Amino acid sequence: MNLLMNILWIILGGFVTCVEYIIASLLLMVTIVGIPFGFQTLKLALLAFCPFGRQIRSCPDDGGCLSVLMNIIWILVGGIWISLSHLAFGVLLCITIIGIPFGFQHFKLAGLALTPFGKEIV
Repeated sequence: MNLLMNILWIILGGFVTCVEYIIASLLLMVTIVGIPFGFQTLKLALLAFCPFGRQIRSCPDDGGCLSVLMNIIWILVGGIWISLSHLAFGVLLCITIIGIPFGFQHFKLAGLALTPFGKEIV
């Protein structure tokens, strides 16, 4: 079932979203300061490509205070807007019965887009 849903996700816009995140990641990695943020957008691209069957877990040993500081910078620089766009798409998809599973995946992406540092995709 996850394979079928991932194929539908890719056809219906997941591939475009993944490519957008990869382009943003490459642009961020051009600068030295943007490299950590580029890795986080790669994490978003990985989840945006095939979100069904994957989970997001917090890593308690990963980063500590630096992870919190980087999440605050991420939110202020643009993470809030990425998260709000995924929330809006999630709400729009959940209005229809067919789009509910896809809406839930956008909610998952919104959570990761808000605070990506200190989290891993399993």
